[in-house]
Amino acid sequence: MPADIIAAPSASARALFRHRPFICFSLGRVFSTLAYQMGAVALGWQVYALTHSAFDLGLVGLWQFIPMAVLTFAAGHAADRYERKQVLQLCQLAEALIGIVLAWGTFGHWLTVHEIFAAVVIFGGARAFGSPASAAMLPGVVPEGLLQKGTALSSGALQFSTIVGPAIGGFAYAIAPGAPYALMAGLWIVACLLNGAIQMDRPVAPKEPPTLKSLFAGVAFVRQNPAILGTISLDLFAVLLGGATALLPIYARDILHAGPWGLGILRAAPAMGALLTTALLTRYALNRRVGMRMFQAVIVFGLATIVFGLSRWFVLSLAALAIMGAADTVSVVIRVTLVQLATPDAMRGRVSAVNFLFINASNQLGEFESGFTAALMGAVPAAVLGGVGSVVVALLWMKLFPTLRNVERLE
Repeated sequence: MPADIIAAPSASARALFRHRPFICFSLGRVFSTLAYQMGAVALGWQVYALTHSAFDLGLVGLWQFIPMAVLTFAAGHAADRYERKQVLQLCQLAEALIGIVLAWGTFGHWLTVHEIFAAVVIFGGARAFGSPASAAMLPGVVPEGLLQKGTALSSGALQFSTIVGPAIGGFAYAIAPGAPYALMAGLWIVACLLNGAIQMDRPVAPKEPPTLKSLFAGVAFVRQNPAILGTISLDLFAVLLGGATALLPIYARDILHAGPWGLGILRAAPAMGALLTTALLTRYALNRRVGMRMFQAVIVFGLATIVFGLSRWFVLSLAALAIMGAADTVSVVIRVTLVQLATPDAMRGRVSAVNFLFINASNQLGEFESGFTAALMGAVPAAVLGGVGSVVVALLWMKLFPTLRNVERLE
């Protein structure tokens, strides 16, 4: 275990707010996530408005996942070999450029669904390189001994953006369909500048040259660590089956009759629950039975997904989504901290790439699975079935990975 990230009992989370690298890093994530969440609302609504097809809505997730799957291992090696903040900046510049093109096409009324899918592919490629680099940067921008609280605060920053971003995206789209894309481009440029201002506490020097062995070293490392394998694969299968958020445009338009503003609020609800949970985790760190807590959180996530799927009442749907976000945050904080504590710094980019691949397989393929299932049997059965699947996976993984279930502390 790397000595520089072992939790220190006397460490204070207040030190994070006075630490410039962490502040720049977190603000960069805030603006970048704001842009991404605004795009998720605008792209989802625009695709459904153009096609009225649940299947095409699911394709948005699939087209994001394909470049991620193809590029992930090269992206992980890039995060370990080159300066991580520069990798992240290049990705954000590429995303800003695509945002400008989407705004231009929407204002000019020439943007088609196929061109939207092409833009989504480029977004997926940029995220494939940017996310492992960003995840691997986190331990290097927090003061020593504060990784769990730094993870919780960073997650809170993301959740704040996930609350505000969809609402801004929905309202901006209601004013002018091209407005969210123009705002996205500006936010990605700001994020790029903030990341450029980061001075790493523990920078990573260039490592071994790219070989097949080094390229897939992250996969070998994960396979040799049952707790990490169980943690990452639990997220893959639980969220893959519980991807009800992909159906939010259908729920907002056809079931809850809420319009684009309602879609923005629905997309923000999980992040609101997550942000409140993050505030608690920042003040009261998880320090016992953390493995079991992670499984319990996934089960709660699945049950809340079932409630959301059956709800016809907007307020109840919001509450269910908020509980989903709260449960997911507990799982994320435990999972990220466990993986970072067990991974040496020289491997963090490649292990983060494997983790990123699993997470986005669950998110993007989960969106495709939900869209495909909804096209076959309807949105409500698809959402309910996904929630049941998440609960079953959590119970099964408790049996398959007893070492992970019995993890007592994050240290």
